[in-house]
Amino acid sequence: LLHIYAAKGMREHTLAAAERMKLLRRLDAKEHRGKSPLLVAVTARQPAIVCDLIQIGADVNAVDNKGQSALHLAATYGYAQVLQPSLPWGCHHLPPILGFPGHTPLHCAVLAHNNLLREQGCQTLTEEQQKDLQHQSEELESCIHLLVQTGASIYSRDVKSNKTVLHYTVQDGNISLLRYFLELNAFKSKDFVNNKAHGNTALHMAAALPGDKNQTEIIQLLLEHGADPSIRNLDNDQPIHMAPAG
Repeated sequence: LLHIYAAKGMREHTLAAAERMKLLRRLDAKEHRGKSPLLVAVTARQPAIVCDLIQIGADVNAVDNKGQSALHLAATYGYAQVLQPSLPWGCHHLPPILGFPGHTPLHCAVLAHNNLLREQGCQTLTEEQQKDLQHQSEELESCIHLLVQTGASIYSRDVKSNKTVLHYTVQDGNISLLRYFLELNAFKSKDFVNNKAHGNTALHMAAALPGDKNQTEIIQLLLEHGADPSIRNLDNDQPIHMAPAG
């Protein structure tokens, strides 16, 4: 019942049921998808219930069958109001998502923002759909800023490909987030711009972008922030060799 109350936003019922489950030491009991009541509340976008469950003692680090924690889910869906209550418990110290390429919550938010960017580029969207996507994009940006402000590291790499948020923004031509992360790194780490993922730096990735993906501006930004055009990848190619033919 606790899961159902949380999903439907029935706050008083959720509180009462949660207190009983806590006495039975089953506050973090999981349903068939491995979601605890807290994870159900996050997915259902119920910030007040998320706060209540955490205050009662719900495990903020609990994960579902896919290894997704409350922070991963809130970051992926762009639920800034739901993300906020969970942040004091430490965001970038959580384990990466199991079954996914080792993403932190910040990686999840950036990838979700990239997906929205691709959707916004679709020519067949109505004006109402464009407005909805813009709103979702702004919510995700709020999540990204919240995560960074509370300690999420822009230098964290995913487990599978060794990519940082910089690689993710470049590979999808996400110039607004690229500017944001480069400004955060200004005068701090020269390695950040020249780190390799599968042997390629962000500049290699930028050189391989189609022209309609803000390629020229992205390359210029990376060079201004210390990208080294002489670095070679595993195929011994420099970024200039990655440019599409023609």
